[in-house]
Amino acid sequence: MTDGPLTISGLNEIEERFDAFLIDQFGVLRDGKGPYPKAVETLRRLKQAGKTIIILSNSGKRSAENDRRLAALGFDPQSWDWFLTSGEVAWRILQAESRQLSSGIARKCLLISRDGDTSPLDGLDLTRTESGEDADFILLAASEGDVHPLSFYEALLAPAAARGVPCLCTNPDKIMLTKEGTAFGAGRIAELYEELGGTVRWIGKPFPDIYATARDFLGSIAPEKICCIGDSIEHDIAGAAGAGLKSILVTTGILETATDADRQTLFAAHGATPDFILPSFIWSER
Repeated sequence: MTDGPLTISGLNEIEERFDAFLIDQFGVLRDGKGPYPKAVETLRRLKQAGKTIIILSNSGKRSAENDRRLAALGFDPQSWDWFLTSGEVAWRILQAESRQLSSGIARKCLLISRDGDTSPLDGLDLTRTESGEDADFILLAASEGDVHPLSFYEALLAPAAARGVPCLCTNPDKIMLTKEGTAFGAGRIAELYEELGGTVRWIGKPFPDIYATARDFLGSIAPEKICCIGDSIEHDIAGAAGAGLKSILVTTGILETATDADRQTLFAAHGATPDFILPSFIWSER
C-alpha cells in the first residue's frame, strides 16, 4: 500500500480478503497477566469465519506446551489450527542434526530457559550442562530478565564465547512482557553473546525458518491470502514483509505507549510498513 497503513477498527472489516492468519501471542492475544479484552472471542470468531489460523510465536517452548498454556488462560483450543513456536522449529532442526551426526557421543548443551523449562531439549540426544566452560553449543530459549541482571548472563556466557561455541537463539524478542511490566528478552541476551564475540543463529520472527515452516503447513494458500498480526514492527511486521505476506500492526503490547511518529520512525528503521493498523485484537467496535 503506497499511502501507508490503513487504520481499521476491527478484523471484520478485512477478514474476507484473507484465507489464513499468522497471529502473534504476546502483545496481541495476551500480556504477561492474561488475555486482552475480547481476544478470546475474536480468535473464535475468526476461526468460525473459516480461516486457517496459526499462532506464530517467538516462544522458546515447544508448540504443545504453548497450546496447553493458552487453553489454560481461557482460549478455545479449537480456535487455531497450529501453535507454531520458534522453539518447535529449533527442536526439529536439532533433531535432524542429531540424526545426521549420530556419532554416538551426545553433545553438551547449555540451555538457557525460563521457569526450569526443559522442553526445548526433551527427546533429543543431548546432554545438558550448566556451564559455558564445557558446552558444545548454547540453546537460548528464554530470558529471566525480571530475575537476573544482564551481567548474570554475561558471566555465564563469556567462557563459551571465548571458546567460539555456537549459539542457537529460539526467542529473538529483545523485550518481553511480564506480570510486572517489561524486561529484556532472550534476543537481548543473544545480542550480548554476539558482543562477547560469539556467533548466533536466530530462529523465529523475523527470520525465514519459522515462516517457511508455516507456509509448508498452509500448503497451497497464496501468499497474498495470508495475513500476519503482531505488535512488533521489528519482528512481526518486518518478518511478514520478508516472507512476502500482508500484515496488521496492533497497537497493544510493546508499542502501547508509542505515538504515530514513533511508529513511523520504526517503520523506516526496519524497512517494513504494515498494511493495516488495528488498535487491539477485536472483531468489531460493536
